[in-house]
Amino acid sequence: MESPPFKIGQGRDRISNLPDDLLLGIIECLSLREAVRAGGVSRRWRHLPHQLSRLHLDADDFHGTTVHHVMEAFTGATRRLLSVCPPAECKCDCKCRRVVKTLILRFYLSDPHLSSISHVVEDTVTRGETQCFEFSVVPPSSELIADWRAEFGEADWRAEFGKQFINFSRASPVAFQWLTGLSLTSLKFSHSNLLSLIGACDRLKQLSLASCRLVKRSVLKIDVPNSVIDKLEFINFRCTRIDLVSVPKLTHLLCHDSCKENPPLLFGYVPGLLTVNLASHAKASQAPFALSECFSMNVRNLSTLYLSFEGHMIWIQPERSKKLTAIFSNLKDVALWCFFPECGLNWTLFILEAAPALQMFTVNQTRHWCVQTSEDSAEKANVVWEPSKDLKHQNLKLLVMIGFEEEDKVVNFIRLVMELTTGLKTIKLQSQICQGSNAIDLDSLRKSGTDEASKHRIKERLTRGCSSSVEIIIC
Repeated sequence: MESPPFKIGQGRDRISNLPDDLLLGIIECLSLREAVRAGGVSRRWRHLPHQLSRLHLDADDFHGTTVHHVMEAFTGATRRLLSVCPPAECKCDCKCRRVVKTLILRFYLSDPHLSSISHVVEDTVTRGETQCFEFSVVPPSSELIADWRAEFGEADWRAEFGKQFINFSRASPVAFQWLTGLSLTSLKFSHSNLLSLIGACDRLKQLSLASCRLVKRSVLKIDVPNSVIDKLEFINFRCTRIDLVSVPKLTHLLCHDSCKENPPLLFGYVPGLLTVNLASHAKASQAPFALSECFSMNVRNLSTLYLSFEGHMIWIQPERSKKLTAIFSNLKDVALWCFFPECGLNWTLFILEAAPALQMFTVNQTRHWCVQTSEDSAEKANVVWEPSKDLKHQNLKLLVMIGFEEEDKVVNFIRLVMELTTGLKTIKLQSQICQGSNAIDLDSLRKSGTDEASKHRIKERLTRGCSSSVEIIIC
């Protein structure tokens, strides 16, 4: 017997018949904008955006002709999404059941709206069930930036907005006490205000400062023995040096083009440090330094070290140091990025001597066509250093080579590594096109093609008459 034909409007659709927890699981896979739109599909779905457990609102997603208009829309949307859905639209007790596990707000500084933001979020985060709560303060889009800066005329707008943010933090102590992540861009602070800000965030785990600076360029000393910060990022942060006096929970540090002295960092009491990512375009006033000058003996768990020279002077000195060997005793992964192709390669092997547990070693000597050499750039100089004759590294498993401008030099270096290691299993010959400019220029494309041919010739030369069991992979 055939089923009667389906009529439009006959009963609910199958998706709407699902229970709320399954519907929430579906719309939480969508972006916030799509989830809100889904909530407008039917009255059955209308309360669902008010029960999302993960909210990420970005001021860049809102439209307006001025910063004030954009932030008015942003604040209103935040208030609505964190409110309890009206009882007429939902029979469940949402106020009791609502748990916001993740709340990330990315916004512009607009004084009239800052207090509204703190009031809106406090009721949510003080329930103690929010695991990730982040503020990210960014400059407006290019269409709105003139309006944003014009508020202070010829004054130092970074300093003025830095003061505004500090006032915001002091007026909203409850919200800042619950922050787990804070990301700030293009603000200027006094040293004392920045340290007070960090101290006011009891639960802060991640701090990122991009294009920020100190009012008076000086050493930034971070001494927070009771903090739970485990990740610090400094990107183009203007200061002379960063001293991590005491950050006991710190595990990850990224510092790119920030400090104007060498050594740029001093590691004090950071016993949990696992990863260091350091990049710098050395200036003429900066002399090369030994890594042992940076690290204290408290750093014994370091496992990953990435150093980028950005196509300019090699700003570290190879060294044979018992102190460095003790600090690098657990180092497993090292990458040396973007040093100029005219420089020798053997100096990099001081890492093998200093890190007996090293398992992966990456050497990137790619020429970056986009690199601009300024008048105050340090002069490039070859680095001469040879490994000890009795060196036999037992744990290195993978060598990654990037950049093949001088084939003979690369072949000789790889052969030397093969001689100095007893457990090497794989060598990867890998190409990289410069990503520094928006448009890929013809020189980069030609270089990529040359690299492909070079890699095959290098592999053939390494395997010719070689009885080694090392696998050579072209990537």
